[in-house]
Amino acid sequence: MTSANDLIALIRFVLVRTSHPGNIGSAARAMRTMGFSRMELVTPARFPSPEAVAMAAGADDVLEAAGLHGGLVDSLAGSNLALGLSARRRGVNLPEISPREAAAQVLAAAARGEQVALVFGNERTGLENEELARCHAMVRIPSVDDFSSLNLSQAVQVMAYELRVALLGEDLPPPPVPQDAEPLADAAQMERFYEHLAQMLDDIDFHKGRAPTTIMLRLRKLFQRAQMDERELRMLHGVFADAQRMAKLARRD
Repeated sequence: MTSANDLIALIRFVLVRTSHPGNIGSAARAMRTMGFSRMELVTPARFPSPEAVAMAAGADDVLEAAGLHGGLVDSLAGSNLALGLSARRRGVNLPEISPREAAAQVLAAAARGEQVALVFGNERTGLENEELARCHAMVRIPSVDDFSSLNLSQAVQVMAYELRVALLGEDLPPPPVPQDAEPLADAAQMERFYEHLAQMLDDIDFHKGRAPTTIMLRLRKLFQRAQMDERELRMLHGVFADAQRMAKLARRD
């Protein structure tokens, strides 16, 4: 049976474009009190910082081990499931789930041996559409409509608490998939897939001069929902390559 520590090791908290180093420290404290330690930081305004250390209140090990990244994609490397925390309904049409539902999904994925990322946006603007588009679902904390924005560390605390409660519950996640199962494509592989998809659509003139933004967002949603494995991804890369080859021949003729 998979232990709680095994599951926890597969879960990361990703803070994107954090403005105030104190919030990084407070988030580290919130994570540590619930037993989590993996923090990934995407282009924070200031870090390392004495203010972060002060607000961590002893969770120095979380700060010292925190990864620093120049972009969201890098911070998601190796992850198979990414859930974005947002208080705002944005233009990206993602499934919306509660923190409790998210905790169940996270632990089920971790029990299958998958790495999971919980993604939190900037304190003022939250996650941008482009960032949410890299997530499989959006988690909304059910706050009141007229004052919906939580402090970053509070949102981290809510999510970490729900995970902790689920871990302490009697219903354990399903067992891991068999060793010989094809692994799911991770975030980096999916990004290369989307780049190939976009290039193929351009090569076959799919957009007919129209802006590709909306169609690419919808296709991202479709393929994120499918959660393809590496073999399926290789097959689609082959389909795209053949389509590009035929388009090149057609232009030559």
